[in-house]
Amino acid sequence: MEYAKKNNVAVIIIGHITKDGLIAGPKALEHIVDTVIQFSGEKNYSFRILRAIKNRFGSTNEIGIFEMQENGLKEVENPSQVFLAEREYGASGSVVTSIIEGTRPLLVEVQALVTASGYGMAQRVTTGFDSRRLSILLAVIEKRLNFKLSQFNVFMNVAGGVEIDEPAADLAACIAIISSIKDIPADSLTCVVGEVGLGGEIRAVSYIEKRIQEAQKLGFKKIVVPVQKLNLSLSDYQINIVQIKTLKEAFKEILE
Repeated sequence: MEYAKKNNVAVIIIGHITKDGLIAGPKALEHIVDTVIQFSGEKNYSFRILRAIKNRFGSTNEIGIFEMQENGLKEVENPSQVFLAEREYGASGSVVTSIIEGTRPLLVEVQALVTASGYGMAQRVTTGFDSRRLSILLAVIEKRLNFKLSQFNVFMNVAGGVEIDEPAADLAACIAIISSIKDIPADSLTCVVGEVGLGGEIRAVSYIEKRIQEAQKLGFKKIVVPVQKLNLSLSDYQINIVQIKTLKEAFKEILE
């Protein structure tokens, strides 16, 4: 730190981290630096995310997304397009949602597969989606839409190795599950955003305008969102915006 300040140069210190992703040892290293940057990725995928965990002179909300190629790391300028590149159109159990990484909107595909459990206790397996959140959403679907899921295995996956840690993907997960149960594909050009409450209500989410604009930019024709105030009127967007209040409304709008 003394050398960096005297000579007005940047110094990068590489520290050891624990399995939980925290800096190992005393906090001295974390305290003396101006910025803590973490470079992480899913081992089975080529994508890497650069995040600022601490920034003394700026925001920690921005992220960088890179792809590991044969000649090194390359910046992913349009990550939404990359995450949706291998999507199979017209398949049941597949729904696109918009999540926020830092302040950057990303469109990702949420996949669900619901199968009959032939014996024993039904399985609940998730990849990239919180398993406890899935249990809550299954209970809401059973109670509010009268689907009996106790005898069905439910497998949930977020394509591309992305991990979702915000409730804005709740509605997409619910629609994907119902789509798989009924074997009815959701519209491939419809994006779904919203938090699902225990009463089956669809709650407002943050950065809704950014999510809408990202779906519009990627060529989606319709986006289903909660009833909430928008900075622009619906006519100012070039995408059909459908605002819904309940899970039952969303089910009828997307799958019926």
